[in-house]
Amino acid sequence: MTTLVCTSASQAAAPAAQTLPYPSFSSYVRARQPVLLRTARSLTGNPSDAEDLLQTALAKTYVAWERIEDHRALDGYVRRALLNTRTSQWRKRKVDEFACDELPEPEPVPGGDDPAERQALRDAMWRAIMRLPARQRAMVVLRYYEDLSEAQTAELLGVSVGTVKSAVSRALSKLRDDSELGFVRQ
Repeated sequence: MTTLVCTSASQAAAPAAQTLPYPSFSSYVRARQPVLLRTARSLTGNPSDAEDLLQTALAKTYVAWERIEDHRALDGYVRRALLNTRTSQWRKRKVDEFACDELPEPEPVPGGDDPAERQALRDAMWRAIMRLPARQRAMVVLRYYEDLSEAQTAELLGVSVGTVKSAVSRALSKLRDDSELGFVRQ
């Protein structure tokens, strides 16, 4: 005599569902979200905008889930939805630019720095620091960039406070005499 065994619909469908790479939308999202989020970030450049973009593209994919015949091509479908959504977003944005005869230039602030000059100075300073011997460079970086005291620097490097003082003094002298930093003194 055979005994009939009742199985639930999910148990009966389990072998068939295992043959598909993504039996449900939620399993597809769980499996592919990190990859798709990287794609969205490359389209937007902003992590928050990328999450919004991916959410919108996944919502569009969910609506079309039953119509997608080849589930092996889901990544392509979602990427196309990402690209189309992003294109629609930048087409709809409002542009507040107006043509004019003269370009408006900001008035220079008295005593203000030019960002390009600050960056040039920063680059020149780092190049000069990189030309210092390793020990002096370490001490200058710890003292002035990491803002450690002489005692903290000495303790960290395992030397005396006097060694830190003399090495930093020699390093600053070399930096003052550096020809590349000469434009700063003018």
